[in-house]
Amino acid sequence: MQLGLPLEPRGDSLIPNPQSLIPDLLFVRHPRARRYLLRVQEDGRVRVTVPRWGSKREAEAFARTEGAWIEKQRARLERQRAALRPDAMPNEIERALRARAKRELPRRLLQLAALHGLTVTRVSVRNQRWRWGSCSRSGHICLNWRLVHMPDAVRDYVMIHELMHLKRMDHSPKFWKLVAAACPTFQASRAYLRAHPST
Repeated sequence: MQLGLPLEPRGDSLIPNPQSLIPDLLFVRHPRARRYLLRVQEDGRVRVTVPRWGSKREAEAFARTEGAWIEKQRARLERQRAALRPDAMPNEIERALRARAKRELPRRLLQLAALHGLTVTRVSVRNQRWRWGSCSRSGHICLNWRLVHMPDAVRDYVMIHELMHLKRMDHSPKFWKLVAAACPTFQASRAYLRAHPST
C-alpha cells in the first residue's frame, strides 16, 4: 500500500524515485551511512539507504543485484502476515467484491479525473500485492480491488494520489502540495492505509 506511497523523511533526505526498475523502492540519503543498505519494510516497500557520497543510480543498481534477497524477505513478511490474519475471505464473497470493484472503482476514478480536469487513458482493477494504486506516464491507472471496501475518503485519496501523478511523476514536495490541494484530509487517509496494509 504505497499505494506505492512513500513515507515522508524523518531527519533523512528523501531522494525522489519516479521510475525504479524494482517497484516500491524508497531511497533515503543518510549522512552517517558508510555503505548502501537495504531494508524491506512491513508494507513490502524496500528502503535503500544511500551514503552521503553515493548516488541514486548506484543505489538502484545495488538493489537490483539483491533482487532475490528482496523477494525472499517479502515472502517471509507475507508468511508472517498470513499467520496473523484471520480466516481468509470466502471465495464467493471475494468474487462478488472483485466484480463490484470493477464496476465502481473506474467510474469513481473518472469522476474525480473530470473534477480535476485530468485525462485518464486506461483504468485497470487488479489484485496488487504491495500497493493500493499506480499510475504510468501514459495515463494508465491501476487500482487495487480491495479499495472497494475501504472508507470512501480513503478510496478517494488513493485515486487522487494516482491522478496527481498525471501532473508530477514523483513524490517531491510539489507533488504533495498537489495532493493536499485536491484532498486536504489526505494525512488521515494515509494513516489509515498504514494501519491496514493491502495484503
